[in-house]
Amino acid sequence: MNKENQEVMYRMKELTKVLNKASKAYYQDAGEIMSNFEYDKLYDELVELEKKTGITLSNSPTQKVGYEVLSELPKEAHATKMLSLDKTKEVAELQEWLGTKEGVLSWKLDGLTIVLTYTQGKLSKAVTRGNGEVGEVITNNAKVFSNVPLEIPYLGDLVLRGEAVITYSEFKRINEEIADVEAKYKNPRNLCSGSVRQLNNKITAQRNVHFFAFSLVSCQGGEKPDFKNSREEQMIWLEKQGFEVVERKKVNRDNIADEVTWFSKQITKNDFPSDGLVLILDDISYGQSLGTTSKFPRDSIAFKWQDEIAESKLLEIEWSASRTGLINPVAIFEPVELEGTTVSRASLHNISIMEGLELGIGDTITIYKANMIIPQIAENLTRSGNMNYPKYCPVCQGKTIIKQENDVKMLMCDNPQCSAKQIKLFVHFMSRDAMNMEGLSEATIEKMVGNGFIRDLADLFHLEQYREEIVSMEGFGERSFEKMLASIEKARKVTMPQFLYSLGITNIGLSNAKLICKAYHNDLNAIMEADYDTLVEIDGIGPVIAKSFQGFMQDEGKKKMIEALLKEVEIQVETEELVEQSMESLQFVITGSVERFANRKELKEHIEAKGGKVTGSVTSKTNYLINNDNLSNSTKNKKAKELGISIITEQEFLDMFG
Repeated sequence: MNKENQEVMYRMKELTKVLNKASKAYYQDAGEIMSNFEYDKLYDELVELEKKTGITLSNSPTQKVGYEVLSELPKEAHATKMLSLDKTKEVAELQEWLGTKEGVLSWKLDGLTIVLTYTQGKLSKAVTRGNGEVGEVITNNAKVFSNVPLEIPYLGDLVLRGEAVITYSEFKRINEEIADVEAKYKNPRNLCSGSVRQLNNKITAQRNVHFFAFSLVSCQGGEKPDFKNSREEQMIWLEKQGFEVVERKKVNRDNIADEVTWFSKQITKNDFPSDGLVLILDDISYGQSLGTTSKFPRDSIAFKWQDEIAESKLLEIEWSASRTGLINPVAIFEPVELEGTTVSRASLHNISIMEGLELGIGDTITIYKANMIIPQIAENLTRSGNMNYPKYCPVCQGKTIIKQENDVKMLMCDNPQCSAKQIKLFVHFMSRDAMNMEGLSEATIEKMVGNGFIRDLADLFHLEQYREEIVSMEGFGERSFEKMLASIEKARKVTMPQFLYSLGITNIGLSNAKLICKAYHNDLNAIMEADYDTLVEIDGIGPVIAKSFQGFMQDEGKKKMIEALLKEVEIQVETEELVEQSMESLQFVITGSVERFANRKELKEHIEAKGGKVTGSVTSKTNYLINNDNLSNSTKNKKAKELGISIITEQEFLDMFG
């Protein structure tokens, strides 16, 4: 694909992303991120590009792919049997297999193989590999994959194969949203298989399934392209049709070893799962003339990574508590070098795995990296089986219990108040609108809680004492640690509304926190002693919020938490007198894009600082709707006109209020 075509495809993907985001904001979130005029302009541009290229992306807003619920997936036999590939772990065997011929070397993706059929340029059928002879028809699901073209320039009949995959980052995101430990997916491939084979393709659409084409099966009718008898040319042509094609290298006997090395270094940087490489002869007619064995095609071969195995000594089992109450065993062993890095720990996942390995302290074990990335115990050579399980949670010291589900034994904390289960509180406390601590992701916090570094919110200000342990954590280092400490130190100075919001009081958002702080003149003692009757008198604070707030402040445990935090932070006093309350008692709604402020949030804060209130929807209480496209027919504009509410532009707002 030449540079011009690449730029066109990039623009189409960019337009699709922006327009879909705007549609979601408008139709699902009752908000607007762009004017109707701007939306129509971008939409028309996308339509023209689709006409010009003949390509329509699967998630294009110009297409309406309806969701469908099936009772079962229909089965269909493949026109030609899909064979497995012969395998090797030796580069020398690849060289010998290739001989004097050229080949194409690409990733062996770890997902689900899909066969796509296009009729007269439109996606007409998608079938899974199944058992190689019969697959399941998942056409409507394929139409909501994140990057499958629904229409392509080629108007003949096209059949191609590719791999549906879910990235590691998407796998992590989906698993983090599942509270039940046993319901979590074990790996991206399992998640992908379940997502692709859904009976309700609305669920498939939510999983961001990605498709990489890797083989053209046939193309008939229409203006047949000249592939110059080359697999590489076929892949280039597929790219021109709008498909994302698996990353590849043209190789021969002399350079294949270097290219295999390149792939082996690249795999740790990839977001998509791969369990090896595929080598196929570039010469199409020669490859087809070789035929097949009963199991394998003779024109291609798979290369599986040679697992580098190291022997080590098991030093201890570290028990790490999670927010679900599960206490995970982690093997700690003498450091070994694997795939260019030093490793000293490997997750054991549950008690059943430990029992299967018959682990004991001091045992001699062998370690490898699954797919060259994740450290795993391969074998236990001594099998002493002298392991005891902790009777108390490593975080809260509550009693532990062994729970068994589907023949899997798990160690659980039986204390409902265990701080390991309070991960969300820590994450909220550190969020941007609260203490604004950077460098601490939810996954990192979970590790720190599991390792006992933090039990209470105040412990976040004393992580320096665990420098050595944190720096050695996966994904961390000295630089990350220093950045985290600097952010925590900066967070010691905080405004009263931010501090109040950071406590995670049910129903108390930042806006409500500001209203309460303003009513009590930022006096923390008065705020903590606020009673129900005075709280409900504050404009914007209703009975539910008042009851929730008072209950929180009367809880002895919460009082101790606040006392501990006050020893760590310095509340910055905001001088109310210096801020002119020119918008006192006025209520605004902001919609569309802004020009004079950095974003809508900044405009909202400006209004609140001058005594005004910002809400998300237009009601009879609204005084002004701020919309730079004040002549549009948006929902909020229509509502404002119905209620006789003034619609003003950003400039008009500044002219009126400064």
